[in-house]
Amino acid sequence: MKTPQQSYPALANALGVQNIYLKREDLHKYGSHKGRSIPQMIKYYFKYDNIVDFCISSSGNAALASILAINSHNKNNPENMLNLQVLVGMKIPSKKLERLHKEIKDKKIEIKQVEKPKQTAFQLDKENKAKNLRQSTDPLALEGYTELAKELKKIPNLKAVFIPTSSGTTAQALGTKFSKLTNTIEVHIVQTTFCHPIAEEFHPERKKNADSLAGAIVDNVAHRKKEVIKVIKSTNGSGWIADNNDITNAIDLVKRTTKIVISPNSALSIVGLQKALQSGWLVDGVVACLITGE
Repeated sequence: MKTPQQSYPALANALGVQNIYLKREDLHKYGSHKGRSIPQMIKYYFKYDNIVDFCISSSGNAALASILAINSHNKNNPENMLNLQVLVGMKIPSKKLERLHKEIKDKKIEIKQVEKPKQTAFQLDKENKAKNLRQSTDPLALEGYTELAKELKKIPNLKAVFIPTSSGTTAQALGTKFSKLTNTIEVHIVQTTFCHPIAEEFHPERKKNADSLAGAIVDNVAHRKKEVIKVIKSTNGSGWIADNNDITNAIDLVKRTTKIVISPNSALSIVGLQKALQSGWLVDGVVACLITGE
């Protein structure tokens, strides 16, 4: 599914860039850019490995994409239905839990609160009880972003993309795909003061804070760190770190200039652009900011 990508002159003027496009992945039918990859992973493992049992340790966009993908499959394939366990922590915010429950359409999907969601998912996979839909380590996850890269490439004179980043899967995939489709497009990742294991390569002086409004940025292990940094440097991009004040101001700026209300996670892309400009970064062309889900 293609998502809208549109230029916003008033926002560009406020930021001080020639032109900016917002890539509205928050309007994807699976809720975010995670919908590019997770449904394809499910389809592949079902079609080629005959896997019908899946699990995921997530309380955010990845969980939502998984639920919606399984809903769709089961509705269209009642004779070959799939099972999904969504593993969440015991302290998950009630609003997040309610949101996930609201999207479940059949009894083949269940949400389980456990003490250690990631470890539980690993164990289920290890025991061949359920395939763990983990984008941060699965090579198959990268392939799902091919269409997103092609869509972004259609933006005239695109020179740089700013990406809210947790594990780095999207950034690694886009940078790799861009290199095969076109001349270099800079890849910039944006993380938070709470979690920045990849961006700290570019800003080692930043210390970790206790929390962040951008709650989807949580991967402190960053298994893809080496590959993501290589992609960023090969495109002449960089990594940026946002605090809560940065995020709040970016949300207000976008709302004021475009009338669009974006999530704190989405605001990271705007903050990254602002910090790049403040550092003296110059770009002769169009910038795209990835707007993700909640």
